[in-house]
Amino acid sequence: MKTADPSELKHFAGREAVALEDAMQQDLDTGLAGCDPLLAEVLKYALFGGGKRIRPLLFILSARVCGVSGTDVYTPAAAFEYLHVATLIHDDVIDNAGERRGRASVGRRYGTAAAILAGDWLHARSMHLVGQLAGPEGLEVFCRSTAGMVDGEFLQLRHVADCEITEEQYFAIIHRKTALLIASTCEMGAIYAGGSAKQREALASYGARLGEAFQVIDDLLDYQGITAATGKRTGNDFCEGKLTLPLILALARADAAKRESITAIIAGERQDPDHLIIVTRFIEQHNGFGLARATAEAMIDEAIAALSIFEGEDAGEHLRMLRGLAGYVLARNR
Repeated sequence: MKTADPSELKHFAGREAVALEDAMQQDLDTGLAGCDPLLAEVLKYALFGGGKRIRPLLFILSARVCGVSGTDVYTPAAAFEYLHVATLIHDDVIDNAGERRGRASVGRRYGTAAAILAGDWLHARSMHLVGQLAGPEGLEVFCRSTAGMVDGEFLQLRHVADCEITEEQYFAIIHRKTALLIASTCEMGAIYAGGSAKQREALASYGARLGEAFQVIDDLLDYQGITAATGKRTGNDFCEGKLTLPLILALARADAAKRESITAIIAGERQDPDHLIIVTRFIEQHNGFGLARATAEAMIDEAIAALSIFEGEDAGEHLRMLRGLAGYVLARNR
């Protein structure tokens, strides 16, 4: 089983990002013709300020392993970066976040109204591209995932500061808010390429497991990451009352007295840095971090296994890259 090593993946992703950004610039020139100059300024600030471009890369690779060649693939791939950035802009408005990727968030720089409207434009443009280039079937998959994202956010709101949240409820949230979009991105690569039902199913399964693992690692980084690398404040989820897998697993293994003391902290003043230290130590003592990472590793194994149907096909480099991306998800520090 051949897998791209980190340096090979980085080189490949960098090359594809250049082609993708060229396609995005061309599409924006078309889509923004006659629009207010401030809209164009806000969108370019949001879209070209960094980012890993993982979602469009997944679309491109999924289409490639199903037989697509040429450069036309980059324009539909842009739809997934548009949607991703739209969700980040709106999330920052909801969270009143002042920074994103180490610089001022769109809302902080241009104001709440401009941020919301820019996110709306990106969402609309992403649907336009998908409908135009992937047809009604692709648009149905795309819209199902975006509706699921919203539902996932509502589920998460329902469980703010809820120390009774179960693993099952946690996974229902992350499947909707993160995994569905990544699964649909991969499946739509197959749809765009005219792939078979088995290829669509395999890529959707790969994407779902990859997306869930990505979110679990994100939740680990929220406690263990370095702000300079992640671009986000450590402990942000805790401060917002989001109980994620490391804490859920630790609570399930603690005695009643310890659970009660942690529950009181979560129900109380979560902005106190000392409380974050206490909760982080609690998770460490009950192996919440180790168990959460093991869960992510198992998901990545499942994601890679789903790609086995492409073995022996003319998918070489692109199949290696899909496997390499799975490894990247586990190794990332931001």
